[in-house]
Amino acid sequence: MSSPTAIGIDIGGTGIKGAVVDLSTGALLSDRVKLPTPKGGRPQDIVETTRQILATVSAGAGNLPIGVCFPAIVKNGHTMSAANVSDKWIGLAAETLFEKGLGVPIHFVNDADAAGYAEATFGAAKGVDGVVLLTTLGTGIGTALINDGALVPNTELGHLEIDGVDYETRAAFSAKERDDLSWSKWAGRLQKYYSRLEALFSPDLFIVGGGVSKHHEDFLPLLKLHTRIIPAVHRNNAGILGAAALAARHSPSAV
Repeated sequence: MSSPTAIGIDIGGTGIKGAVVDLSTGALLSDRVKLPTPKGGRPQDIVETTRQILATVSAGAGNLPIGVCFPAIVKNGHTMSAANVSDKWIGLAAETLFEKGLGVPIHFVNDADAAGYAEATFGAAKGVDGVVLLTTLGTGIGTALINDGALVPNTELGHLEIDGVDYETRAAFSAKERDDLSWSKWAGRLQKYYSRLEALFSPDLFIVGGGVSKHHEDFLPLLKLHTRIIPAVHRNNAGILGAAALAARHSPSAV
């Protein structure tokens, strides 16, 4: 059985945040502590800020599993890409770097995967059978693929090539802002994106996350898909919840 509580830390391009999570409900058991991501996003600077957050969050919490999610493809503890952080992360043994800097073992995952796992465990995909695709619409498009509650890691489906371009450059929320698109014009681009995902994966459910999902009524009803598409439940806390839940699942004490 998994530990009933764990710590999740979500590292983003602008902020790093963490909290203690109740793994039976997905509720935060501590204040959510947030600090700005250090300018330049260099490895040692981010590790130090993460250490400060962990010290605050873990005070009095005991020896809990710790999950850290990060905006990169994560393979065997290495960051194989870098989104809105320093290129020095590319190819870095990041999990080892964090464990040395924090002085504790961690479980290290991609941020979109953590958000998807949070929705499968505590949110919109809980109890949903079959294939669920979470997409986060923000600076880019992050994706998480869940099959019968199991995470298939490191899907970078925001980078699908459509009309000869990396389509997150056309369909992410940042593209709506950059091109000053109306909701309906942006929905036209989203239609093309989700139709392609639908053709490739035949999902049972789409979940849309990212900050813009709080305005879901302005654009989701404009999409015509065979697959049900709904907003995420956990927006700001999704990375924290998913990182914590995955850490507990992979903890040596989990049976």
